[in-house]
Amino acid sequence: MSTENEGNEGNAVPSAPSVPSAPPVPAAAPEGTPQGAPPAPQAPPAAPADAPTAQVSGAAHQEGADPSTAAHEQYPYAPPSPQQPPAGSAAWPPPPPAVPSYADGGSPPAWGAPVPSDEQPRKRRASGLVAAVAVAALVAGGVGGALGYWAADSSGSGSSGSTTVAASNSPKDFKREAGTVAGVAASALPSVVTIDAKSGDGEGGTGTGFVYDKEGHILTNNHVVASAADSGQLTATFSNGKKYDAEVIGRAQGYDVAVLKLKDAPDGLTPLALGDSDKVAVGDSTIAIGAPFGLSNTVTTGIISAKNRPVASGDGSSNKNSYMSALQTDASINPGNSGGPLLDAGGAVIGINSAIQSTSGGGVGQSQAGSIGLGFAIPVNQAKNVAEQLIKTGQPVYPVIGATVTMEEKTGGAVISDEGAGGTPAVTPDGPAAKAGLKAGDVITKFNDTAVESGPTLIGEIWTHKPGDKVTLTYTRDGRTETAELTLGERKGDS
Repeated sequence: MSTENEGNEGNAVPSAPSVPSAPPVPAAAPEGTPQGAPPAPQAPPAAPADAPTAQVSGAAHQEGADPSTAAHEQYPYAPPSPQQPPAGSAAWPPPPPAVPSYADGGSPPAWGAPVPSDEQPRKRRASGLVAAVAVAALVAGGVGGALGYWAADSSGSGSSGSTTVAASNSPKDFKREAGTVAGVAASALPSVVTIDAKSGDGEGGTGTGFVYDKEGHILTNNHVVASAADSGQLTATFSNGKKYDAEVIGRAQGYDVAVLKLKDAPDGLTPLALGDSDKVAVGDSTIAIGAPFGLSNTVTTGIISAKNRPVASGDGSSNKNSYMSALQTDASINPGNSGGPLLDAGGAVIGINSAIQSTSGGGVGQSQAGSIGLGFAIPVNQAKNVAEQLIKTGQPVYPVIGATVTMEEKTGGAVISDEGAGGTPAVTPDGPAAKAGLKAGDVITKFNDTAVESGPTLIGEIWTHKPGDKVTLTYTRDGRTETAELTLGERKGDS
């Protein structure tokens, strides 16, 4: 999977773009016929009843198209064949029609790349979730690695050739019902901003954020603003074109959440309503708003495909990862959508779009991939808790069990390491895990009622709670299964 790091965007721990629409065009027949040649038959023989029909192109495939029109296009009138030169002529018979490669052909070209005319077919590469943690190699925006954030859209990459044309003659009194996608979009767009982040050396990218409160706080992903957090420049542009400078109030690398504050924030800001991500159900409708490949104010739709998807992501510029128990959606999410809101059918925020899985490896020099319908969002309940802490103190607080676990995948659980970072004990003395009797080598297989398949899965589940929460761990030791109850401790700041 990949997260987007706009200009350096994000990646989910399992790690995030054409088929010709027109039917084959027959080769042109010879322009002339040798003098004195016998006339050719005036009509081709009738096609057998079971002959395949030509693929309908263009408007015939669009929703609402007139069935009679579609049928007409499927069986076009065949004009009489032109007179044919006698057999043996150098120009006869005509060459067979060129048949384009459809869906079963090779891999499609990368975003914005021209299609080479002489390119040899390429073998398909299988793609899939790399681990139970849904860690498909998240593409790091141009920086790369198996794990990395999708750089929302690096400055000058991909979107420079795009052209947006606005309708100028739409009826001014035409309105959409509040419950429709158009109604939700019209209400939410004025509260969504496109974030441009430039680092001290001038490099940057594009991401998304949304108005969190009337004081001008903007909620987004940490990986969207990380490159400009210390010495760079941040701007937020609203859908009406008004742009404001912004500054980082606080950011949590582990949660991949950041809070900005607009400088000289305007009056009348409308925060987006926050929903309850715990009550979201698989199959619920979703609406995503963002700036994919720099195309601001883009709205896409889908459903909740899964819940509690363990996802780990990295920004491609450090060895630190973020972890989440994510909402999975098939709404189209691309580089540039990071930090934008994932809304429910009523327009309430249920998540922050953060990562996509991609079929691309995402290594250095490889182009960014697009949506394949596997997007991941931080549940808003978790994001809200983090945002409140960042606004209050400027630093995040993480719940912990007081034990170091391995980050290996496919281990059948979260294995407590033999030792912690820098040679410290794997189980913190007098910490929650130690008080519950856990030891190095124990394999944690469940966190409350949720199955744990690896270290990242466990961390993602722990971070959906708060310090002080009581939880139950199920673990195995020497072939025996045990349970332990403990109270989560806390760690302040990103280490």
